[in-house]
Amino acid sequence: MSAEKIRVGVIGVGQIGKHHLDNYKQVEGAEVVAIADVNEAELNRVAGLYDIPHRYTNFRELLQRDDIQAVDVCLHNNFHAAVTIAALEAGKHVFCEKPMAGAYIDAERMLQASRNTGNKLHIQCRNIFLKETKAAKFLIDEGHLGNVYHMRSVGHRRRGRPFVDGYGSPTFVQKQNSAGGALYDMGVYHINTILYLVGNPKIERITGKTYQETPMDERRREMSGYSVEELGLGFVRFAGGKTLDIIEAWAVHMDGLGGSVVLGSEGGVRIDPFGYFYNLGDLELNCTADLSRLDWRRRTVHEIGDIYDSPQHHWIAALQDRVELIPMDEIALNTMLISEGIYLSDKLGREVTADEVREMSVSSAIAL
Repeated sequence: MSAEKIRVGVIGVGQIGKHHLDNYKQVEGAEVVAIADVNEAELNRVAGLYDIPHRYTNFRELLQRDDIQAVDVCLHNNFHAAVTIAALEAGKHVFCEKPMAGAYIDAERMLQASRNTGNKLHIQCRNIFLKETKAAKFLIDEGHLGNVYHMRSVGHRRRGRPFVDGYGSPTFVQKQNSAGGALYDMGVYHINTILYLVGNPKIERITGKTYQETPMDERRREMSGYSVEELGLGFVRFAGGKTLDIIEAWAVHMDGLGGSVVLGSEGGVRIDPFGYFYNLGDLELNCTADLSRLDWRRRTVHEIGDIYDSPQHHWIAALQDRVELIPMDEIALNTMLISEGIYLSDKLGREVTADEVREMSVSSAIAL
């Protein structure tokens, strides 16, 4: 495609859909021309608010438009697969909200549909476009960490469960819609980022445990139909000897758990708050960095422009052939393998192999 505007249709205009619409307003190369949602009143309100000319209560009518090149899927997790595959098969490139799907087997079908049709598939991961991640990627790619051997993926909320802790809708905590809790809501950001930083290595074995122990308002619990985890723990072994440990908390009695880290033979990096650590002889150095200057120099000295400013900036730039698309579909698929591996390990009470997760994955996709 040329650098002409990419015409986009957005499917789902709830909390996430509105956030994506706000992002597209900042992307010069994007034009949102149509939206779809089953809630007609909200659909009409959002269309007026964002000045979007075409609206549909049936997303398949949106897909029939031949003047739309890309579709953005902003639905709950178990709806991702059916809508994404339909859009790919309708000839559209697809940007899909995280996690990739509700089950590994569904995510695998999405990736295969992209390969079969030749249409691009990208999974939202805002964290890889943060300044901290860009700095960590630079250090790793330039060899400043030496041989990377262990990673840690961390997410923390003191009391941040959707709906029951005061924000969001009950669908976020209902397994029939979301398929998972803390791991699927926030854990995918942190796991995706780690896999991106270290080259998405091949997964061999996974062990894990999930918990729902922190008290919540009983009225909100009953109203919500809460059925997912608030804490997910995991340990992953990769081919070649690398390892990853995971702790992702929606609600936990602790003021913080530290940030995600990557450890190497010559140095280590912490993502948030950013830090770079290495030894110079007998001198142990703990380094901070001017992250804004790194971004500024890349935009100006190296003239990369806006192509790594946000998920939507990168997506549109890739559709305009201004940058090679980061393979977030493959990274997100591996993240699904890890997340579902944690659930399966907890269920079976033992470590599981990657092949076992693939073989035992059961579709949770909801057809529309």
